Amino acid sequence: MRLLVTGGLGFIGSNFVRAVLRDRPDWRVTNLDLVTYAGNPANLADLAHDPRYRFVKGDIAEPADVARAVQGGADALVNFAAESHVDRSILSATPFVRTNVLGTVALLEAARAIGRCRVVHVSTDEVYGALGPDDPPFTEQTPVNPTSPYAASKAAADHLALSFARTHGQEIVITRCSNNYGPYQFPEKLIPLMITNAIEGKKLPVYGDGRQVRDWIHVEDHCAGVLAVLERGRAGEVYNFGARAERYNIDIVSRIVALLKVQPGLVEHVADRPAHDRRYAMDAGKVERELGWRPARSFEDGLAATVRWYAEHEAWWRAVKDGSYRDFYRQWYEERVP
Repeated sequence: MRLLVTGGLGFIGSNFVRAVLRDRPDWRVTNLDLVTYAGNPANLADLAHDPRYRFVKGDIAEPADVARAVQGGADALVNFAAESHVDRSILSATPFVRTNVLGTVALLEAARAIGRCRVVHVSTDEVYGALGPDDPPFTEQTPVNPTSPYAASKAAADHLALSFARTHGQEIVITRCSNNYGPYQFPEKLIPLMITNAIEGKKLPVYGDGRQVRDWIHVEDHCAGVLAVLERGRAGEVYNFGARAERYNIDIVSRIVALLKVQPGLVEHVADRPAHDRRYAMDAGKVERELGWRPARSFEDGLAATVRWYAEHEAWWRAVKDGSYRDFYRQWYEERVP
């Protein structure tokens, strides 16, 4: 398999690249990444000289960059590249439209030009909008109803991907997943922010009353699901991923406080995010029935392992938080990668 992964220096993308090279030793992976603030070459620096791995620095919204990445052919494409932080989309939606919408179109066009190139487009549970406290979890039949600019851009990309599948007969599958956590997550997201701030003795900012509910899945379980969809998912379909692990944000923060044995007084409630969705939950029954996928980790075990990972990789996240990772590792790649 000649596989193109976009956004492979990001959190989920880098975990996926590692999983593929570990579990599919005869596959070759090309990683197309623009190395934005959330694309960290440190995430895959140890793979730079693996003959099965090739890095291409480029923008998915630039057809010439995509063309460089698929030189020599590609049998499949998995699109993780996205602007994904809701707060940033509230400040400015334009980068989200460019990457998430126009970038997705450029990838779909490139796959169509190749011919037989299977596409997995990785989306989010946020395209469905919000659930009430007693509503059943989202299914693949739930109407799309995004409430943030980020979610709207991902919903638009999903519609475009499905339109290409139906209009051009391309092999395109969409995955939508609940909140991920685990190694290499950029520390602006809830769990790594709370872990790293707690280690530093800083305040732990919690939006509003902290009773927003999310369904949490370990990133390695999500990556296993994406791989299953890539290999066996039905073209033109959507597959939801979740782990039946709904938790209040404030309870997660409290558990991190307990695991790190820091003072509960570090928790600080701050003004809530505009249009903050109260609850998300995913029904993963379809992918469980059709592909036999199941999450391998309980949330309690996964969170404890994630806390340990950040405690043991302090140099990684300190370089991210102070910004030094960008210059150091960009120079490292430019010296070693043609």
